[in-house]
Amino acid sequence: MAELKPERRRQLRTFISKAAGHLETPSGNSLLDLASNDTLGLGRNPKISRAAIASIEKGGVGAGASRLVSGSRPEHEQLEIALAKWLKRGRVLLFPSGFQANIAAVAALAGRHSLVLADQLIHHSLLVGIKATGAKLQRFKHNNLEDLQQKLEQIRADDVERELLVISESLFSMEGSSPDVKALAMLCKKYNASLLLDEAHALGIMGVEGKGLGHGIDGITLISGTFGKAFASGGAFLAADGEVAEKLLQTSGAFRYSTALAPPLAAAALKALDLIGSADAEQMRQQLSASANEWRNTLEQHGWPRPPGNGPILAIKLGGDKKALEMQKQLEQAGLLVIAIRPPTVPEGQAQLRVSLRPNLPKESLKKFMAILGKGGSKE
Repeated sequence: MAELKPERRRQLRTFISKAAGHLETPSGNSLLDLASNDTLGLGRNPKISRAAIASIEKGGVGAGASRLVSGSRPEHEQLEIALAKWLKRGRVLLFPSGFQANIAAVAALAGRHSLVLADQLIHHSLLVGIKATGAKLQRFKHNNLEDLQQKLEQIRADDVERELLVISESLFSMEGSSPDVKALAMLCKKYNASLLLDEAHALGIMGVEGKGLGHGIDGITLISGTFGKAFASGGAFLAADGEVAEKLLQTSGAFRYSTALAPPLAAAALKALDLIGSADAEQMRQQLSASANEWRNTLEQHGWPRPPGNGPILAIKLGGDKKALEMQKQLEQAGLLVIAIRPPTVPEGQAQLRVSLRPNLPKESLKKFMAILGKGGSKE
C-alpha cells in the first residue's frame, strides 16, 4: 500500500442527503448531486419512503435468515412476482446486492469447462464471477459485435459442443454506451451461446416503459438488475426462465447462504416499480433523454469528444488522474458533485469525469458545469 500513488488512493467521504438531488458535506457545503445513480429522482419520493416505513412497522428491518431458512417474507414474494410479470420472465430471485447477483448469474451459466466471451468493459463483479467458476475467459472489443462474431466462428469451428457464455451490459456503468442488444442476442442464438445481460443501469429509464434494452428480445438467457439505481432502494435480482431459473434456486450458493434482502428495501422497490410504470415516469424518461442529448450536444459544441451512448451517463475522458481529480475539485467548489473515475475502474490513461443526470436539474446546471470544464482538447 505504501507504493500506491496519492492520485490513486481512495478515501471515504460522508454526505448528508438534503432535498432531492442535493447533498451536503459535514462542513455545510451544498452540492448538486451529479454523481449518484438515482436517475429518475425517486430517492426522496414520499410514496417509496412510506412503503418502507410500513414494512418496518409490520415486521422490523431485517429478515434474520436466508430465504431458504426462515427469511422469506411477503414483500419478497410480491416483488418477485411483480418483476417477473413486468419483464415477462418465468421467475425472479432477489439478492442483497448487485455484486452478489452477478456472481450468482455467472455461476448459473458457466463452469470450469466453459468458455466465457465478455465485453472488455463489463463490471468487476462479473469478472469475479467468471474467476470463481474456473471458466476460461476471452474478451471481445467493447460493443464490437464483428469481433465477437469472429471469435464465436473460430470457437465453433474448433468445437461445436463447447459450452459458451457471452456477457455484456445494456448500459455500461462508466462509459454510458450500449451495444446493439438485438444483434447481440441473435449472434448468441446463431452460435448456441448463453447470454447474460446486465441491465442494472438501464432498467427504469431505457427501453419501452423503462423495461430495459433487452426487453422482448429473444435469446437473452439471464437478466441481472438492481434496485439501487432508478428504483431508489437497495438489493438486486436475476430474471430467467425454465431450467435456468430453477437451477438458480436449487444451486446458487450466493442465494442460499445469504441473509435475505431487508424486507423494507423490497417493499420500497415494489412501490418504485409501480411508479416506474406510471405516466409521470414516462414523462421523466423523455425529459431525461432530452437532457442527455442537450448535454452531449453542448460538450461537442465546446470542443469535447461527444460522450458515447444516449442515456443519462456521460463519460468525459481527461486522460491523467491528476487532471481528473483537479477538475472534480473545481466542480465541487462551484457546487457540483461530479466524481473523477480512475484506474482500475477505467483503463490506464483514461481517467474521466462521470456525470449521471436526472430529471428536473436546475436550469443553470449545464452552464455552471461548462464554465468549469471549459473548451475541449486540454489534457495532461
